Amino acid sequence: MKLAKKGVVTSAMKRIAREERVDAERVRNGVAKGRIVILEKKGKVCGIGAGLKTKVNANVGTSTDFARVDEELRKVKAAIDAGTDTVMDLSTGGNLENVLKKVIRASSVPVGTVPVYSAFVNSFRKGELPSEEEILKSVERHIKLGADFVTVHAAMKRKGVELTKSRIMRIVSRGGCMLAAWMIKNDKENPLYTNFDYLLELAEERDVVLSLGDALRPGCLNDSTDKAQMHELITQGELVRRAHERNISVICEGPGHVPLDKIEANIRLQKKICSGAPFYVLGPLVTDIAVGYDHISSAIGGAIAAAAGADFLCVVTPSEHVALPRVEDVVEGVVAMRIAAHAADIAKRMDNEADLEMSKARANLDWRKQFQHAIHSEKAKEFRKRRGSSGKACSMCGDYCAIKIMKELE
Repeated sequence: MKLAKKGVVTSAMKRIAREERVDAERVRNGVAKGRIVILEKKGKVCGIGAGLKTKVNANVGTSTDFARVDEELRKVKAAIDAGTDTVMDLSTGGNLENVLKKVIRASSVPVGTVPVYSAFVNSFRKGELPSEEEILKSVERHIKLGADFVTVHAAMKRKGVELTKSRIMRIVSRGGCMLAAWMIKNDKENPLYTNFDYLLELAEERDVVLSLGDALRPGCLNDSTDKAQMHELITQGELVRRAHERNISVICEGPGHVPLDKIEANIRLQKKICSGAPFYVLGPLVTDIAVGYDHISSAIGGAIAAAAGADFLCVVTPSEHVALPRVEDVVEGVVAMRIAAHAADIAKRMDNEADLEMSKARANLDWRKQFQHAIHSEKAKEFRKRRGSSGKACSMCGDYCAIKIMKELE
């Protein structure tokens, strides 16, 4: 951001401009204003923000019930193969730092983390809460281990926690409930908020992007856009301005569970309060009863959110709310959210070149090109192989394929 404000177009900005097919000066200006952040990993760049393609993040990570590192590494590979732009390690089971090291080493895309998990899980194992210093040191350790972006729940204050008492589901964020417990037990303000300047120093030292976590995101439709969520959002806006003054790039995280008709208003409000900083949303899920199909519920919300201006969509898997996802669940979630992101990009960027090529391939019954342009060709090939047709058409219509019949009339 510091270089961008001085008018310097870096090599990373130029690469993003080429990949996104936008002007490099537009990228520089977006970074300078805090509306675009740049993540780099192993020579690859990922631009997130205004005017760029909507990006997708996939979560991986162990739990106390399933602490199988090898399975999480398979999820990393599967998510990347399915087209995710970033991954986040949300591990809470096993040796957390060892898992993170392996995830960072295995990933070819930027990796995000939630450092407070380490601080609290390690302390919980000893039957105690972490000290303020341990919470801050966990952020420092994750950055030094090589995290490309870190979630810090710095915008949740004691007042916000108090406001959740009227909710059906008080706090559904894991990091949020950990910090809320810390504040209540110690009768103190959130240490990530009171020490935010220290977090900015860490980010500046390592050129890491801070993601301002939404610890008070609504966990059900009934709690959406309530006073607790708004209180945290206003604090996010304050922290964004403080970060930008220090030339630190930040992302803002958002809801959650939101009724369909309130999504656009949520996005526009966040953009206004948070100075246009990139908005990273979990879904949002548009219904609470799609258990087993929450990847569909979140993809519907994600498409609307991204079309309204959200920049970064977090994958929700079919097993959300029920179980730790399997490798297959992660793939299903990534593909669903990539569809949502692409649908939004058609609306806000007129980015329909791939759709045009698919239409031409379909018009010619060219299966090779159809698979080439499919957002996830493996499943399309599987369906074709499973119930293929003896002719060139698909087995849905066979001899009565409208495309085939019209071509024969030419």
